[in-house]
Amino acid sequence: MAHRLRPVGIDFAETAPVRLVFAREITAAPDAVFRALADDVPGWPRWFSAVASARPIEGGREIRLRGGTRFEETVIVAKAPEVYAYRVDLTNVPGPRAWVEEWRLSPAGTGTRVRMTFAVDGTAPFRFLFGLARAGTGRAFRKAVTTLDRRLATGP
Repeated sequence: MAHRLRPVGIDFAETAPVRLVFAREITAAPDAVFRALADDVPGWPRWFSAVASARPIEGGREIRLRGGTRFEETVIVAKAPEVYAYRVDLTNVPGPRAWVEEWRLSPAGTGTRVRMTFAVDGTAPFRFLFGLARAGTGRAFRKAVTTLDRRLATGP
């Protein structure tokens, strides 16, 4: 069953009731990381193991995670090479009311500091469970960014 979420803007990444923020420094340059995030949407499954498929759609993306979770998203900021953010508009996950994911890229020496924010609102049980997922979500983020860094270093 699909659930339509409330449309929110980029400011929601800072004001959401539940925010999970993760950061990691990698050797790839910010412009290369941005291109992987924003321009190579179908390539996400090659570096983000939780993603089973990703494809661009009008104004956004359609994401399918391993295990069956689906998202239709609208890209709300694509400011190369600094920020890539999207809002979840439709999902089969019960409980969320609003959801934004923001990737911020900043130079770190010769590489990039990648900071990802998951910002959500939803029913009380959803907010509670989302908060409990912090450790696993953090591990998935670190693994994905490390894999992306390796891919960018070796080429496609």
